[in-house]
Amino acid sequence: MFPTTVLAAFGGSFVSDWLYYLIGRINGKLFLSTRPKLQVKMLPLTNFFERNRYQILFSYRFLYGFRIVIPLMIGMSGLPPKRFLVYSTITGLIWATVVSTVGYWSGRIFNLNAQVFQDNLFFVVVGFAALGLSIGLGIKKLTFKGSMI
Repeated sequence: MFPTTVLAAFGGSFVSDWLYYLIGRINGKLFLSTRPKLQVKMLPLTNFFERNRYQILFSYRFLYGFRIVIPLMIGMSGLPPKRFLVYSTITGLIWATVVSTVGYWSGRIFNLNAQVFQDNLFFVVVGFAALGLSIGLGIKKLTFKGSMI
């Protein structure tokens, strides 16, 4: 069951990342060229991506809330599809394995089942939100150290 979970997670994230990458690659620049105000707002993000390209390519899957914007931006950046294929495959397999492993062992250690989640949904949501905020703040602190963004 575990390999099936990893493959399903990888497949879903791989397809969605490629969909957004291709949208950005095919229509992104045209879309921005018709919206000058948005184009100005995208300039700092584009510059940040160019300065931190490899860090972003390896970490964007773990950045909750940016899973649509970052592949769109990668597509608009001109990164060749073959290179994106390599990064998206490697990071997708790492992400799917890590997330599935954490979920599996959390369930085993805490003896969790669907009923436990239903009974404690509020605490589960608050816990995941706190974890996401902590990771986001940690990444922000490490990434923006010394930059003026």
